[in-house]
This record gives sequence, structure tokens and C-alpha cells, in this order.
Amino acid sequence: MAAPYDIFVIGGGINGAGIARDAAGRGLRVGLAEMGDLGGATSSASTKLFHGGLRYLEFFEFRLVRHALREREVLLRAMPHIAWPMRFVLPISREMRFDAETPTSRLLAALMPWMRGRRPAWLIRFGLYLYDTLGGRHILPGTSRVNLALAPEGVPLKDGFTTAFEYSDCWVEDSRLVVLNARDAEAHGADILTRTRVTEARRTGDLWQITLEVGGTLRTVEARVLVNAGGPWVADIIRNVARQNSSESVRLVRGSHIVTRKLFDHDKAYFLQGPDGRIIFAIPYEGEFTLIGTTDADHDGDPRAATCTPAERDYLLDFANRYFANDVTPDDIVWTFSGVRPLYDDGAQSATAATRDYVLSLDDKGAVLLNVFGGKITTYRKLAEDALARLAPHLRNPGSPWTAGAPLPGGDFAVNGVEGLIADLRFAYPFVTEPWARRLIRAYGTDAAHILGNARAATDLGRDFGATLTEAELRWLMEKEYARSAEDVVWRRSKLGLRLTADQIAAIDTHMREVAGRFAAE
Repeated sequence: MAAPYDIFVIGGGINGAGIARDAAGRGLRVGLAEMGDLGGATSSASTKLFHGGLRYLEFFEFRLVRHALREREVLLRAMPHIAWPMRFVLPISREMRFDAETPTSRLLAALMPWMRGRRPAWLIRFGLYLYDTLGGRHILPGTSRVNLALAPEGVPLKDGFTTAFEYSDCWVEDSRLVVLNARDAEAHGADILTRTRVTEARRTGDLWQITLEVGGTLRTVEARVLVNAGGPWVADIIRNVARQNSSESVRLVRGSHIVTRKLFDHDKAYFLQGPDGRIIFAIPYEGEFTLIGTTDADHDGDPRAATCTPAERDYLLDFANRYFANDVTPDDIVWTFSGVRPLYDDGAQSATAATRDYVLSLDDKGAVLLNVFGGKITTYRKLAEDALARLAPHLRNPGSPWTAGAPLPGGDFAVNGVEGLIADLRFAYPFVTEPWARRLIRAYGTDAAHILGNARAATDLGRDFGATLTEAELRWLMEKEYARSAEDVVWRRSKLGLRLTADQIAAIDTHMREVAGRFAAE
């Protein structure tokens, strides 16, 4: 048997990949097993935002909001290809209400009962002031007031909306974030094992013996520390894989989204508040579409089976139609997706009120086990740092934090350098159109030139699968980014599934199976 890993991570979502990257960069021997594709569950079904969580201020979650706000600009600098600033327009309406369960709503009801649960504009502005100042800003602009009667942001909205506040948050390509963290972990020496299920983890003295199953074949590895970053499966791993007793559990909350035809022409998003106290976003998406979400519903059953229900679809449509002048109908929907968030079960009465903060639970009764509960995509890097800090006393050479100033693969350029990279790519490869170059830079950053290599014409890139996906790019995704199926490529490494036909996607799948067979033969 090979030498034991210092840390073995179960789960290839953003928390698992982030912990593996941080640990490997400290010189630790790291392994990670993911039963499916990287980011194949919750981490590819988010609302695609790095944000502090403006609405969490109503729950007095100041620590969570402050950490998330501080992280936004750290992350922007590390991944300017897959993350970028975005302005959010928050229209003011008398219909806006608090969720009755929030601490803020209870306080306001006691002090100002005549408000009858309404969110007053002055309180929203105060919340945005806190949002601007809690975490500090150097890149992102602060809040401003918008006259919707004159501004282009008012054009898609109903006539009753006259005033809005505009504030900053950030967009991120969530699936690519997971893959790039895994790539960087591997570059620092980690073993990234996809399509690998952990069937058992057993304490033997001061080591874990971990049984892995790949395609029906079992093998065993050893590790000094086991990290359970199983996301929605974290409780199942505690009880049925590690076979430990624990009173801690997760609350599975389904967040569903709809993608519609493009609803507005500008590049800003909308933060929309409803009479039930909830909020949704309407966000420019993939150039030709609008992303609307999310819901908060308790989820029963297999997290992999989560889908946007008809009731959730109609809720999102009705919510959007309170604001947009032209009704959005089911016929406008081009795609839906749903993810299950594994929130720490803090006993909250509703899914909306459950904490979004993370909890790290250490079990050192023998070989060390760290269970990761909850978390949000914005704080994944800080979560990884905190996890390594908790584990440091149990590691021989724990190393020091290093990820705050380190770019992810392809992100080694300035935050404002995207347009220059696009221009450089088009100059070096004149056959690449502007939309094609933009897609490549936004996905791969400085690695885009490595994908195109020595090509002097599009035909040099091999087969064209449609929507600018070439054989050369597909080879990169298989060799460098762990892709093994068309679904991995067109719905996680990219969103080209929105533009490809079923036949084109089937052709990609066939090609990948054939190429994978050649890899195995070699």
C-alpha cells in the first residue's frame, strides 16, 4: 500500500476542492474522491454570485456578511477570467415586506408597528450603507440612487417603479471555479479522483483506512486525516461511511432557477423583493438569456434528483411579473436547474431563515475526522483556511495560509485585463471571432492560447461540434479538466448546452467515449 495521505477529502464540490487546493499548496499529501463529476451537484447549481448576502443582514448574520464581503475582492483578483463585478438594481416598492421571522422584522414591529411589516426605503438604504462598509471596498463602487423614469434600467419595469438603489456584487462561473481549484490542487501534487466512490472509512489506530470503488473495482488507501466535504451527503457519510455517531445534521434546502429569453438589454442585474419577504435575482446570462432565481424549499429525497417543480417555476414567474412590464410566461423558459444546499441544521423554522454560515466539526477520538456543514460559494476559500487551521495541531507540517494572493489557473492577469486578453487572442488567431474569443477568455483566461496552440485556421483545431466547441477544446477539457461526458462539458465546464442541439450533444458524447477508450488503450 502507498504511503498514507496527510489529508483525504470526500467530496468534489467547491468546499472539498478548495480544501484540497489549500492543503496541497502547503506541501501536504492530499487525495480527493468525488463519486461523480466535480461540482456535479450543489456547486454547479448556484445563482452564480460572489455576494455578501444583503438579505442576511436582516437575520443579524454580520459575521457571515463581513467575511463574504471581504472575500469578494480577494476572489476577483484570483480569478478575473471567471468572475467579474456586476451592478444590482433594487427597485423600491410599497409592496416590499419583511419575512415575519427575521430579527429585524420583529424589532421594527415592536418599535414601529404602523409599518405593518413593510421594508421602508430608509432601512434598505441603511442596509446598503452597512453592505458598502462592513467588508471594505477597493475595486467595487458603492451604492447610488437611480431615477427609473430616466435611466435605461427602468425601461423593462412597470410604470409604478420610479426609484431604485444600485449596489455592487460579483458574478462567478461556479462550475469552473470548482474545476480550477481541483486543477490547482493537482498541480501542487494532490490526487484528484473523479467517478470514485468512498464505500467505507474505518479508523485503524491513528490512520483511516478508506475503501474506494471505481467501476466496480475496490482498492484501499490510508490517511491521517479524513475531511468529510460531502455537501448534501455529509450526514450520510458520517453515519454510513465513517460509521460515527453524531447529533449534528444538515437541512437540505432546494434552490431552483429558471433561464428565460433575454428580458432586458443592459448588463445590470435586478434584486427584486416580494410581498412574502423573499427576494429573487434577475441576471443577464450567457449573452442571450436571463437567469431568475432562487427559491428556498425544504428538500426530501436524493439531492441528485432535485428539479425545479411546476410550483417553483410558477412562483418565480409570478414574482418576476410583479416587476417586469412584459409578462414572462412558461413559453419563455429555455432551461431550468435546481440544486440542494446543505445548510447546517440550526433549528430555524423555515428554509429561508436557516443559517448560510458554515460549521466545522472536529472529531479527534482516534484518527481525525473533520465534518464540513453548510457554507456558501463566496466563503469557500476562507472555509478552507479555517479547516486547515482546525487541523493544524493534528498535522506534522501544517504549513501556512497562502491562497489569498494566488491566482487560479488562467487567472494570472489584472482584474481589468479581460478586454485586452480578448484583443490579444484575436490578433494572434485572426480566424477567431469576437464572441468566440470572449467565450474562451471568460472560461480559460490565459490558458485560452494554450488550447488554440499553433492553429492558423479553424480547421487546425479539429472537428467542429457546434457553438464554437472544437476538438482541440474538448481534448483540453478531457486531459486537463476531468471531463468525461457531454454533460460535463456542455452544462458544467460551459453552458453551451443552451446553444447546441440534442444531436450535437449526442455527437460530443460519442466522441468522448471513443477518445476515452483510446486513452485507456495507451
